[in-house]
Amino acid sequence: MADELILYTNPQSRGRIARWMLEEVGATYRVEVLDYASTMKGDTYLAINPMGKVPAIVHGGKVVTECAAICAYLAEAFPDAGLAPLPQERADYYRWLFYAAGPVEQATTNNFAKFESGEQSRMFGYGNYDLVVDVLDGLLSSRAYVTGDRFTAADVYLGSQIGWTTLFGMLPKRDSFLAYLERVQSREAYKRAWALDDADAEAQKAAEPA
Repeated sequence: MADELILYTNPQSRGRIARWMLEEVGATYRVEVLDYASTMKGDTYLAINPMGKVPAIVHGGKVVTECAAICAYLAEAFPDAGLAPLPQERADYYRWLFYAAGPVEQATTNNFAKFESGEQSRMFGYGNYDLVVDVLDGLLSSRAYVTGDRFTAADVYLGSQIGWTTLFGMLPKRDSFLAYLERVQSREAYKRAWALDDADAEAQKAAEPA
């Protein structure tokens, strides 16, 4: 079908972000679960995403990769879900969506890998890890969601980032982070998406050779 929507994912990956967003917008979609060792690096998938990474979506024959882009795209493609920014929310929406995709992602992964920018901090967009954490804490201490009092697609991405990084000790469990996670993870779409990914993970594990 020309307007078919396909999610390429692995349940043990950032693909969970895209699945959550798909559940939020209420889209009808088909799932292709890939494994890291073979199908994710196979020619068929590399023709979709040459990076050989998930998630990716194909909608109406067009490919979207990168989780923040997928969230923003789906919010616009399915406007009835009400997850795209209102005119007065656009500045905060885009600012903090890309803050999460840039400084937060880079700072937390570099810090986890024991990489420190040190005297070269001016060369890195995020400056240093502690600054990134403090800025994020300041944001979530001042409002319920990225744009204020209303949940948007930016919260799917930021909520996923904070959930993942606090789980693995990449972000400290500050009160503002934990309160924010409680709000976003209580959503029915999050619970549905998580259950679907857990089921796919179990099926994938069961299919592995004994």
